[in-house]
Amino acid sequence: MISKRANRLSPSETLKITAKAKQMAREGASVISLSAGEPDFKTPAHICNAAIDAITDGFHGYTMNTGMPELREAISVKLKKDNNLDYAADQIVLSNGAKQSIGFSILATINPGDEVLIPAPYWVSYPEMVKMAEGNPKIIKTTFANNYKLTPDQLEEAITNKTKAIILCTPSNPTGACYTKNELKALGDILEKHPDIIIFSDEIYEYIVFDGEHTSILNASPALKDRTVIINGFSKGFAMTGWRLGYMAGPKTIVAAMAKIQSQETSAPSSISQKAGLAAYTGTMKPILEMREAFRERRDFIVHALREINGVECFTPSGAFYVFPDIHQFLGRETSDGEKIETSTDLCIYLLEKHGVATVPGDAFGEPNGLRISYAASMEQLNEAMTRFKNGLSQIN
Repeated sequence: MISKRANRLSPSETLKITAKAKQMAREGASVISLSAGEPDFKTPAHICNAAIDAITDGFHGYTMNTGMPELREAISVKLKKDNNLDYAADQIVLSNGAKQSIGFSILATINPGDEVLIPAPYWVSYPEMVKMAEGNPKIIKTTFANNYKLTPDQLEEAITNKTKAIILCTPSNPTGACYTKNELKALGDILEKHPDIIIFSDEIYEYIVFDGEHTSILNASPALKDRTVIINGFSKGFAMTGWRLGYMAGPKTIVAAMAKIQSQETSAPSSISQKAGLAAYTGTMKPILEMREAFRERRDFIVHALREINGVECFTPSGAFYVFPDIHQFLGRETSDGEKIETSTDLCIYLLEKHGVATVPGDAFGEPNGLRISYAASMEQLNEAMTRFKNGLSQIN
């Protein structure tokens, strides 16, 4: 009864852990969840007010399949102003979240048997999206020593005659690492030698960069533009996760193919959300900068707290709102009550069930020696979570 396509897929581990934490909380357990990938701030008031005005004014019908022209024009302006990238409005498609933009772009370009290169640790949905398109995700394992960033040598070695695309994410989910312009240029130099490879550049965390400015691969290697798809959206930087609004910008051929798929699957995103998105890109950035500074403070706190724990290693991420500490020294051991901790999944389940702190296992991201901790939580919660985390690890012998 179930299709082979569906059976090939794995459920999202981040959603799974988050659901378990919520269920435990509903049952009365004290749980601090550092598993969800969403800001804990409210959407800025001017954005909410634009949505309220849209409802009051009766702006609640369908828009064009690719999104309302005014918002696509605003995105075009934003890409030029913030990223020094030139995209006309007809090179942009709005979707129900950046996740859909990635998924539909992959469906529009990947054929059965095509290889898609994915550096690990990776966002959990990348390999599954490739599988959905009947492509083959080819995982490239990066190292903690290099802040889990792909090197040119690793990229060159991974490319074969079956390679159709690569997915890059900077700032990274799950590690928070950011590629520098020089690092992206070095990768771009390799990709320029392989003119048939498509680049999917996931830049959804661009407004949460602490050290310097966000850099797109096209800033480093403009020659790749005719085969690069930029993925972005409003969920992370503007605290608009539930509004479900993202977009892609790219070559007209890919844009047209992606829009065709969207027209048959979902059509355009919510008209109300689009009006909110227009306010986000044309209004004040003050709340966004304030959120970023709060995230910076939390990052510094949690990195320091993790480094104080014997057996834990953690580099300082340059963006997003995650840390991805190395916890391999706790694997293959037992807790004080005899519970075996063989994998990062075992560790996360133990920390959740016995100590009430929810994180996401590195197994879900293709890196078994780590785990992802979101610091999109209050300082009070983070302080208590780190106390529980440290206590839990101290009971592993």
